[in-house]
Amino acid sequence: MMRQYELVELVTKYDPDANEDLLNRAYVYAMKAHGNQKRASGEAYFNHPLEVAAILTEMKLDDATIAAALLHDTVEDTEATQQEIEEKFGPEIASLVDGLTKIAKLDLVTKEATQAENLRKLLLAMSKDVRVLLVKLADRLHNMRTLHHVKPEKRLRIAQETMDIYAPLAGRMGMQTVRDELEDIAFKVLNPEVDRIITERLKTLHEESGDVLREIEQALTAKLGENGIKAEVYGREKRPYSIWRKMERKLLSLGQLSDIFGFRVIVGTVDQCYRSLGIVHRTWRAVPGRFKDYISTPKQNDYRSLHTTVIGPHHMRVEMQIRTRLMHEIAERGVAAHALYKDAPDAKEALDGFRQPAAESNAYRWLRHLVEMLQEGESPKEFLEHTKLELFHDQVFCFTPKGQLIALPKGATPIDFAYAVHTSVGDSCVGCKVNGRHAPLVTELENGDEVEIIRSDAQVPPAAWEGLAVTGKARAAIRRATRVAVRKQYAGLGREIVEKLLAKQGMDYVEKEVAAAIPRLGHKNLDDTLAAVGRGEQTGLDVLRAMGVTVDDAQLRESRRKMASRKTEGNDELSIPVRGVTRTTALKINPGTGAVPGERIVGIATPGEGIMIYPIFAKALEQFDNHPERWVDLAWDATANDQLFPARIAVTILNEVGSLAQVTQVIGEQGGNIDALRMQAREGARDFFDLDITVEVHDLKHLNHIMAGLRTKALVSDVTRVTG
Repeated sequence: MMRQYELVELVTKYDPDANEDLLNRAYVYAMKAHGNQKRASGEAYFNHPLEVAAILTEMKLDDATIAAALLHDTVEDTEATQQEIEEKFGPEIASLVDGLTKIAKLDLVTKEATQAENLRKLLLAMSKDVRVLLVKLADRLHNMRTLHHVKPEKRLRIAQETMDIYAPLAGRMGMQTVRDELEDIAFKVLNPEVDRIITERLKTLHEESGDVLREIEQALTAKLGENGIKAEVYGREKRPYSIWRKMERKLLSLGQLSDIFGFRVIVGTVDQCYRSLGIVHRTWRAVPGRFKDYISTPKQNDYRSLHTTVIGPHHMRVEMQIRTRLMHEIAERGVAAHALYKDAPDAKEALDGFRQPAAESNAYRWLRHLVEMLQEGESPKEFLEHTKLELFHDQVFCFTPKGQLIALPKGATPIDFAYAVHTSVGDSCVGCKVNGRHAPLVTELENGDEVEIIRSDAQVPPAAWEGLAVTGKARAAIRRATRVAVRKQYAGLGREIVEKLLAKQGMDYVEKEVAAAIPRLGHKNLDDTLAAVGRGEQTGLDVLRAMGVTVDDAQLRESRRKMASRKTEGNDELSIPVRGVTRTTALKINPGTGAVPGERIVGIATPGEGIMIYPIFAKALEQFDNHPERWVDLAWDATANDQLFPARIAVTILNEVGSLAQVTQVIGEQGGNIDALRMQAREGARDFFDLDITVEVHDLKHLNHIMAGLRTKALVSDVTRVTG
């Protein structure tokens, strides 16, 4: 166990002005508070906060953070109180301990709603003071180092939690060293066999390539020295989890990976970074497409380096990262490095390009932005999805036509770009130009692309965009816009239903009179009531009765009889016009029968689904004979024939070569489209096959042409309409 004076010496070594008395008092208080408590390993519990404090000294953090690390478990696990901590150590340390206490028992691997809520609390506590985050990550790191003492089932849960939340959170905060160790330990627990195989392979490669690595280090150091650049060059091999992730992403075997080794070149200034890059490219052949400049365009976690890949000695493919010392510290320790170096003499040049006060890094700004999203009232599931998407991604950097830099995840599309600019831009997006040329909205953006979004005020984002978007922000916004649009459709349909029912009673639709009935229906407002009618959760008759309008069963039966007996042609003024149908509209066509313009249709109010459209001849309507209140009078609008509508037909064909081809040829030549097809042999008659086809047509005339064409084929035995 580290002694008191040893901890103080570690802190004063990098911070001579540290408050030694504070550190001594925190050490003694925590040791006494934990007393004889033991950890799962059997060692004294106090060793844990002491090790957490030691990890934070490696990050060179201030004395208040070190003291908070020593005290972080006292309120939770001992008789110490928050008030006592504040009295003895002041409000600053008490606030840090309080933030750590609140998140200490959060279970981040549980059912989604609970997991999301716990993650909210975690991020809220961290956003108030970044040091809470640093202590929490150090706490998790020590717990992972001692994970082998924990029971197997708990070990798996902690490892999964670390891989899902803490490791990527450390990465987004720029703390790469912490992230690497967390991932490697968790990977060893979650995939022990894969970890063993990769580790053994790395050991073999290291033994085979040891001389080559030293040769490259020496050659590069000498070459830079000849050009007046003093550099620190060292080779490293990628870590097991990093290799595994690359194998999965690129679908490669371990033997196919060619860039397992990398080199870091650390120089004095930004100018020397670019000069070193030129020297490297003059010495060895560069691999095309592998150069990245993260100095001029830093990552969102403040990472800055020049990346390149070259073909080195013995035809070895080698990755190189060129950076200054401060860039290296920030790359390894992220927000922790900012706290120490913000006043450093060389910080002005090294930090130039971050475009923000040194006191708050881009990584910490990301955390604040994420917390701001908590106030937007997203559902727990959506928030959890968004957070995990934001934690796990590499980036591309694109520009607006005015030069604004937009950072996006790798694989992002112009849809993501539009929503990153502003939600209103995404909602009104109808097209885009990439580098001045029209491009599909599914185009995968690349570094340096200039993206112009084409907008229309009439646009509503299609629900299908959710599957195309990569960012959590875009997906959440598309879901919100879709919900609003669908609700508007349901409310509009509900209003039409109530209007037509009132018209049949010889009454006009007066909004105030309908609104007066809302309390009796249990809704908050008129839109809620009408949307419920449109969704089929309440009938239009419920609204009329709540208004005091009497509609007896005899009237309902007569209304249903008229719907069934009315001619197919024409559009009765008391019918609701059907202008078009999609999967997202409030009106949906019954998939068991289909329905096309030109044939008489009725609607059936289906709770949660809206109004289901049936052709009047459908046998399926018989099940609703005793529920006339659910029948809705519909008629095709004259303008509805510019799109395709589904109709289900049954076709019997001879079991001969080419019979199925004849069927599909007729449908295709007549301009129809096969949406679904099911084929099975007829029982007891092996010479025939029955086809169940959903064919999309413009109208009844179009459907009849297709059915007539099928009947002319010698291999077609029978064609009928499926009635459900």
